Amino acid sequence: MFRKLACSMLLLTSAAAFAQALPSRPITLIVPNPPGGVVDTAARVVGQSLGQILKHTVVVDNRPGGSGNIAYQMVARSAPDGATLLVSYSAYHTANPALMPQLPWDPIKDFTPVALLVAATNVVAVHPSLPVNTLAELIAYLKKNPGKVNYASQGNGSLSHIGTELFKQQTGTDMVHVPYKGSGQAIADVLAGQVQVFITTPPSVMQHVQSGKLKALAIAGKSRHPMMPTIPTTAEAGLPDFMLEAWVALFAPAGTPPALVEQLSNGVKIALETPEAKKQAAAQGVEVRYLNPVALGGLLNKELGYWRTVIKKANITLD
Repeated sequence: MFRKLACSMLLLTSAAAFAQALPSRPITLIVPNPPGGVVDTAARVVGQSLGQILKHTVVVDNRPGGSGNIAYQMVARSAPDGATLLVSYSAYHTANPALMPQLPWDPIKDFTPVALLVAATNVVAVHPSLPVNTLAELIAYLKKNPGKVNYASQGNGSLSHIGTELFKQQTGTDMVHVPYKGSGQAIADVLAGQVQVFITTPPSVMQHVQSGKLKALAIAGKSRHPMMPTIPTTAEAGLPDFMLEAWVALFAPAGTPPALVEQLSNGVKIALETPEAKKQAAAQGVEVRYLNPVALGGLLNKELGYWRTVIKKANITLD
């Protein structure tokens, strides 16, 4: 009896200490993108549920600009008390270090991984004016017409830019890069046929593929997209090495206590399992995908090296 009572008291004491790890002020999720889009949506979906789970106020603060650097630097300089967290976009976290020699933050040293939130595979989409209906036909057409086809991106150094350069490297093809300031401007010109190819995440093109205004040739992921089930994966289409996923994850400032990181990560895991979170993610064409701090750290390390190599080989700069 005494042993059971002692164990119960220990559990209660540990739980109380664990709960006290939360900051006294609201938890602010810093988003490096403007409202709308995958990153902002992920922050708001998780933030709402996380606040209920932790019984703590959680707010979203959009700090776009500087290719994400404004938000990243802000969080890197914040107190490691769990009150300020970064909703990180993979293209910023893994590509900026290779694109910007004078980066004011370090992707590893300045941040502590908390949890992966969502992942979005990319779609190889083309304007119907291109006489192709499969990925193999696109590659063959590009080889016969080097430098005569334009491709869109959300801007120099964006994932759509780097990812399409990777596609060119793997297929031995040549296209002309036309950078835009975000998906909105890019998709407008792709729909108009001024730019013929756009490799991007589903939210930008999904409705246009479904309406027939664009043709999707392949999904650059391990499985087909649930909202576009007839579109083959790149592996099914004959290009198995071309995998391109964007992800959104939560990071805390370096030095955040491990117990607090664990509490936040567990809260995120529960939040992502709610039907509402899955519903909102699916509506955006992205997949809820939780990873714990250790696994997220491993993913980040792997992708930093991978994209550094791709960027260097393609000679990509922000000029």
